[in-house]
Amino acid sequence: MMTLRATREFPLALRLLFINQFGVDIGFYLLMPFLAAYLEHGLGMSAALVGLVLGARTLSQQGLFILGGSAADRLGPRMVIIAGCALRTVAFALFAFGNTLPLVLGASLLSGIAAAMFYPAGRTYVALESGDRHAEAFALLNVYATVGSFLGLLLGSVVFLMDFRIFALFGAAVFAVLTVAQARVLPREAVADTARSSVFADWREAFGNGRFLLFSFATTGMITVENQVYLLLPAGALKASGWAGSAGVLLAMGALVNMFFQLRITRMLERHGGGLRWVSGGLIVMGLGFVPPLLVCDGAPSRGLADAVPRMLVLVLGSLMLYFGTMVAHPTVMEMIPRFGREALTGTYFGLFYVFSGLAAMGGNFVVGRAMDLGSRTGLSWLPWIVCLGFGLASATAVSLLYRTFRLPGRTLLTSAPAAEVEIEGITAVRRMAMARRGGNPRHAVARRLRAEHTSAPLHPPSSPAGRGQTAPAGEGSRPQNPAPLSGPARGAGDAADQPPR
Repeated sequence: MMTLRATREFPLALRLLFINQFGVDIGFYLLMPFLAAYLEHGLGMSAALVGLVLGARTLSQQGLFILGGSAADRLGPRMVIIAGCALRTVAFALFAFGNTLPLVLGASLLSGIAAAMFYPAGRTYVALESGDRHAEAFALLNVYATVGSFLGLLLGSVVFLMDFRIFALFGAAVFAVLTVAQARVLPREAVADTARSSVFADWREAFGNGRFLLFSFATTGMITVENQVYLLLPAGALKASGWAGSAGVLLAMGALVNMFFQLRITRMLERHGGGLRWVSGGLIVMGLGFVPPLLVCDGAPSRGLADAVPRMLVLVLGSLMLYFGTMVAHPTVMEMIPRFGREALTGTYFGLFYVFSGLAAMGGNFVVGRAMDLGSRTGLSWLPWIVCLGFGLASATAVSLLYRTFRLPGRTLLTSAPAAEVEIEGITAVRRMAMARRGGNPRHAVARRLRAEHTSAPLHPPSSPAGRGQTAPAGEGSRPQNPAPLSGPARGAGDAADQPPR
């Protein structure tokens, strides 16, 4: 299988992180969706206490993402990854043995803190250690996360048939093994220079990066739409089929298409101009994935197998469109995040992006949930699907606008031609006009300068004091033979090309 072959091509440390991501998602979806039922029915907690426990996990996770990212920058992602995995081990063990509110609340807090440490640090490690294969590395992370979430939900459905604490203890054992494996396999990094600036200065720099903030805001629609595989689509599948296990069919299809097509799609996009130019197209497909369900979710319950099967096929089509759009957009979005800032702040940027993503997921799910309630009360069953379509198209429009106005990293393109012409994307209209007044088309002007710098013959032999086969000195009837990089946009393109891969 292509996914397994590609995984083996990466270093052992990255392969272990892929497995860790797989285990993290299995553990989360094995326990968390069923935790509320366990607390209420297994431990006899009130709804208010259940809400307190679940809210503590969410608050500790979303609020500490940026701290986890800063820790990865200053302590190194290796140490933070190991610490996050160890904390998750302790959290699952507390879920297994804790039967009082303080222990369960502590387990919930530790689980959220572990996620806040692991996700930014793991992405930072991948961004720094994947060389020139960032997109493929993040694509593989997406595959392992998707398959892990499906298997976690599948195994979690057995929790009701067995003891919840057995699964919690099993999860703790798995994470204990991963903690030891990462401590042995992940190579040690050089100690970070923490004297360069304060943590608050790093945060000010990230919050002051207008392009990054615009990008984070533009992708909030993507985050909201992605989360509907756990909210709106399962509800629609249940209504369309009348079968409680219908949501598992959608998740299984998503896991299969991710395994077989994610890497193929990522490599195909790299061959056709890179994923950056296709992000908005992927977001459009994600939004359009809510159109097929819109046609069959009319609010009426299923009237038997003959009615349920066609409607489920339409739901599957919509979910596959959502998954395919995600496979186009998500790896490139993750790849772009660290490119907005300095390499030393890679973790900070990932942490801040996850803070925005968590807020977007909560706010977006609230809007979609309200639309679902309103649609049920008023008979407008199409309303939540239209809302999700709007989220997807709005996000696609925003990202496309950032791309066209050159506010996304990676829009400088350097190509070569037989005439040594250099095509530079992003030259402003003012610079084009100025260059045109000096010497015509800017493309031709740059080409003339390159030809002048690479030729060994004088440009004006009659007036040049240089002899045959010599290069005329600067200022004596010839163009200066300046070995320094080009000025203006051409210099920026050259300098960017000399930078190490991010």
